Amino acid sequence: MQNRPPLTPRQPAPDHSAEPGIGLADALAAVVTSARRRALRDGDRQIDTAHLLHSLIESDPEVRAAFDGGPQLARVLGYLVQRSIGYGLRWQGAVEDSGATPSVTDGRAEGWSPSVASAMAGASRRARDCGREQAGALDLLAALAADPGSRAVEVLERAGVDAALLASRIVQVSGRG
Repeated sequence: MQNRPPLTPRQPAPDHSAEPGIGLADALAAVVTSARRRALRDGDRQIDTAHLLHSLIESDPEVRAAFDGGPQLARVLGYLVQRSIGYGLRWQGAVEDSGATPSVTDGRAEGWSPSVASAMAGASRRARDCGREQAGALDLLAALAADPGSRAVEVLERAGVDAALLASRIVQVSGRG
């Protein structure tokens, strides 16, 4: 008799293609997909800002360059990795809503926490303000760093990262405001 691995619950991938104002560059769409896998693996109902931060750091060299060197980046990744083995366990089963913007209640951002929906909208606004149709990784990192009540900023602060300073470094690295 063979032992079968337990079934992993599947969550349908939200279709964000029709969402107004959320034009994602291909690389950023891959970050969202990675964050979704991370959320499912962690047993979370929704992608939160810490999932996005983790996926951004792992996938984009410009995002890594926005941090103040390797030790700072290593501390941030250390907190993110610890999420499923201790740090962040209090987040399980709770919906992230920093209150930065009104909660999304119309179902368009199903599978995203309200804070993620806000960060995505902020990234899209930043891209439009810079004359681009699609948001990129640095746009999203800037939006994540701008929400002081988000889980991403909590992780950054615990790792000793000043989110406001990070946001200004993003402008320097990207050359855009």
